[in-house]
Amino acid sequence: MIYWVVLLAAIATSMAGQTLLKAGAGAPDFLAQLLDWRTLLGLGLYGGAAMLYIVALRRIPMSVALPFTAVSYIAAALIGHYAFNEPLTTMHLVAIGLIAAGVVTLALA
Repeated sequence: MIYWVVLLAAIATSMAGQTLLKAGAGAPDFLAQLLDWRTLLGLGLYGGAAMLYIVALRRIPMSVALPFTAVSYIAAALIGHYAFNEPLTTMHLVAIGLIAAGVVTLALA
């Protein structure tokens, strides 16, 4: 059970990192973006997420753990919409539903 919690923590940490990378993308040029505190923190969180994922893989088969990370696609769409005003169309919602169904099916398998 603890390895599933670690996997979920890895996914959440990765999503926090992604969100910070997106927030840092508003810098005027690439170098400024690289040195933006949000980019640096986002990269650090990515590294932390990788470490958590490695721990989760100690007991969860990769054939289950990696597809389970598809939950991050759902989170990315919702974060993009609510935090960055990105569109969330009917097609997006259908795709999110299919991803969610796949993750649930995988979890029950």
